Amino acid sequence: MKYTGLNSQIWSNNFKSVILLILFPVVLLGLVWLFIFLLQPASGAKYEMANQLFMSSVPWVLVVVAIWFAIAWFSHTTMIEKATGSVPLARKENKRVYNLVENLCIGSGMPMPKINIINDDSLNAFASGINTPTFTVSLSRGIIDKLDDAELEAVIAHELTHIRNRDVRLLIVSIIFVGIFAFITEALVRTTRFSGGSNRKDGRAVIIALLLAAVGYFLSSVFRFAISRQREYMADAGSANMTRNPLALASALEKISADPTIEAVRRNDVAQMFIDNPEPKKERPVSFQFGSIFRTHPPIEKRIALLRQF
Repeated sequence: MKYTGLNSQIWSNNFKSVILLILFPVVLLGLVWLFIFLLQPASGAKYEMANQLFMSSVPWVLVVVAIWFAIAWFSHTTMIEKATGSVPLARKENKRVYNLVENLCIGSGMPMPKINIINDDSLNAFASGINTPTFTVSLSRGIIDKLDDAELEAVIAHELTHIRNRDVRLLIVSIIFVGIFAFITEALVRTTRFSGGSNRKDGRAVIIALLLAAVGYFLSSVFRFAISRQREYMADAGSANMTRNPLALASALEKISADPTIEAVRRNDVAQMFIDNPEPKKERPVSFQFGSIFRTHPPIEKRIALLRQF
C-alpha cells in the first residue's frame, strides 16, 4: 500500500466528497423526472410533456426538501445526544482531557469545542455540531481511561479535524437525503399495502414511485457511506498533521478496534459519526466484497497501515 502524502490525500478526499455530495440532488431530481416521464402516455410529445411537468414540479420538490432539511438540520444535536447518551464533561471531573483539547486548539488556532462524555467502558469517540456554539467532542469513559496521553491526544485531534473540516455538516446533509428517500419508500409501501389496488392507474403510479424511491434510497445510502469513509481517512491524516505523531493514532486505533461497541448506539446514521463503528459486530454491514460499499468506516487495518507510512 503506497501513501501519496498528506496534502494529496486531503485534496483527493475533498474532491471525492464534493462529487458524491453533488450526486444527491442529481439523483433526487433525476428520479422525479423519470417518474413523470414513465407516467406519460406513449406519443411523439412524451419527452416535451415530461419536461414541462418536471419544470413545473421542481419548485415544489425543492420547497419540500428545504422544509425537511430545516427540521432535520436544527434537531440533529438533540437527536445525536439522545442516541449516544453523551452528557457534558465538567472540567473538574477530568482536567487531563480539557488540557489536551485546549493545547490542540491553541496550536491549530481553533475555538474550544464543548466536551461530552459517554458513560461506557468501551473505546470510541465522535465529533458533532454545525457551528462554533454547537461544536462538541464526545469521548467514551473507556477511551479516556484506557489510552495514554499521546494516544488520547491523537484521537482528540482526529475529532477536531472533523470539526475543522466541517465534516459533520457534510454527513448531516447526506443523512438527510437518505432520510428523504427512506421516508418516501416507507410511505409508498404503506400506501401499496392498504390501498387495495382499487384504481389501476393510481396503483401503477404508486408502484413506479416505489421502485424509483427504492433506487434512490439505495444510491443515496451508497453515497452516504462513501462520504463517511472518505472523511475518516482525511481526519486520520489531519490528526497526524496536528500532533506530528501518526503512530500514536495507529496505536489508539488498534486498542479501539478491540472494543468499540457503545451499547446506546443502535442507529446506523449515528454510528458513522464515530471514529470506529460502535455497533455490535453482528449488526454491522456484511463483510463480503460487495457489502463493503455499505460500510460506515474504512477497514481499520488499512487506516493503521497508512498511518504507519507517514
